[in-house]
Amino acid sequence: MNKAFVKESENDDDDDAVALAQAIPVGAKNYITPAGYKAIKDELLQLIDVDRPEVVRIVHWAASNGDRSENGDYIYGKRRLREIDRRIRFLTKRLDSAFIVDPSVHHGNDQVFFGATVTYVNKAGDEHTVTIVGVDELDPLRGRISWVSPVARALTKCREGDVATLETPQGSEELEIVSVEYPEPIAD
Repeated sequence: MNKAFVKESENDDDDDAVALAQAIPVGAKNYITPAGYKAIKDELLQLIDVDRPEVVRIVHWAASNGDRSENGDYIYGKRRLREIDRRIRFLTKRLDSAFIVDPSVHHGNDQVFFGATVTYVNKAGDEHTVTIVGVDELDPLRGRISWVSPVARALTKCREGDVATLETPQGSEELEIVSVEYPEPIAD
């Protein structure tokens, strides 16, 4: 196989980091919940302790088989190893820049801050429930939105019963806040 088909560009290295770094406003901190921090740390440890050693073992075995230029296990293994190393670097940078915010300190509060689970109703009467989390934790299908998203920014600092104004490409939309909840503090 020609090396032109397996060579990756040198600036592929931190595509993930660049994409997510742009999601955080310049000068802002990389806020994350304790659960989100733990999830990233667990993924990092899985990659370092389990995935990477297994791929290294496979690449070593494949290299011992002889001609590496046409050895699919070797070529795929090296590519997978680069992907794992890139992900390890990315996760390490994210953990280093993370600023952990425990939303349970606001338990019982009716004002929207980072970590709040907010139920709101739009003008059409559709009810939505979202939890405001860090950019590394977002999962829109599960109602977890980033604190830098337009919806989260519109809701932040509002209280139950308030009407927040969300600016959309179609114009302004009013969101009535029905409830604000925070997780209970964990007893030590």
